[in-house]
Amino acid sequence: MLGNFSYSNPTKLYFGEDSLDYLNTELPKYGKKILLTYGGGSIKKNGIYDAVVDILKKNDNEIVELPGVMPNPTSEKLIEGCQLARKEQVDFILAVGGGSTIDYAKGVSVGAWYDGDPWEKYYLKMEEPANRIIPVGSVLTMVGTGSEMNGGSVITNHAQKLKIGHVFGEEVYPKFAILNPKFTFSIPKRQMVSGIYDIFNHICEQYFSGSDDNSSDYISEGLMRSVIHASQIAIKNPEDYEARSNIMWDATWALNTLVGKGKSQDWMVHMIGQAVGAFTDATHGMTLSAVSLAYYRTQLEAGLPKFVRFAKNVWDVCPDGKSDRQVAEEGLAAMKRWMEEIGVSLSLAELGVKEEMWEGIAGATFILDGGYKVLTKEEVVQILKESM
Repeated sequence: MLGNFSYSNPTKLYFGEDSLDYLNTELPKYGKKILLTYGGGSIKKNGIYDAVVDILKKNDNEIVELPGVMPNPTSEKLIEGCQLARKEQVDFILAVGGGSTIDYAKGVSVGAWYDGDPWEKYYLKMEEPANRIIPVGSVLTMVGTGSEMNGGSVITNHAQKLKIGHVFGEEVYPKFAILNPKFTFSIPKRQMVSGIYDIFNHICEQYFSGSDDNSSDYISEGLMRSVIHASQIAIKNPEDYEARSNIMWDATWALNTLVGKGKSQDWMVHMIGQAVGAFTDATHGMTLSAVSLAYYRTQLEAGLPKFVRFAKNVWDVCPDGKSDRQVAEEGLAAMKRWMEEIGVSLSLAELGVKEEMWEGIAGATFILDGGYKVLTKEEVVQILKESM
């Protein structure tokens, strides 16, 4: 049964090959001084940077650049951005990149005018902003996180070996997002498939919880089937526009908060994966893929009806003559075959995890209670062991 909820998403999306043109519509709404933040410079090689800067200049915007946002944005980089945004008195933050860049922009947006340590306030204490928030917009160049249409912001503190996500309210959501599937064509295949698995797992985190008969789960099953189908095309032809556009759209819907409404949510794969990332700085989607199968085996018995439904409705497993347990296990086996097909990591060892890290990773894992079975620290260690 669906629980009570409210739903609102203030982010305006522009989707398609001409979507960047809509920067001309949006920019005049937010002032003249723009903090332009991006990653390692790939947008300068593929022409996206020049296209964005050209539009900014035509709109008489003053540009303050903040490059070098890393795949797992650090607390040190966050403080650097907050100090720059405040010093320059920027009116707006434009994030050009993938989820990490957009996550980072949100952190800067709430931290720039806070008189203190934004890592401690927003990520350790999970407090909400009471100060001025700088509005954010995004031009998406890599899909996976759904950060273009939600309030999530994940920051890593290597000194404390913590990677923490804060889901801010609607006031921190990007005001708009530019989604041109062609902007994703130039990313390396490993990043593409990492993003694909991130999308898929976002849906799983909301699907594997709660009752078995609600609208959210029907939507989730359709999204999962779409991700699977489009991914099988994209790994063979990364420039297939239809496949890449469907992947981009699936990513947005996977985490714009819609499919989780009215039900509990799990998110333990992300908690374990983020702890792994804090110790190894490994690619986010790969940390999720490496621990997923071992984690879901811990949930299978307690959530058996949902795993049976997953097997039948997502993977087309035939239940005839089989026990529910057999059907559920066939579903996870089908998921594993797909993961192997697209080429995501299935081993923590290849991500740099060593046995001596297990206890530390387990200690850095936040234990949530939204899934079918609440884990102990010892069970987290066992999951890590089985994921090697």
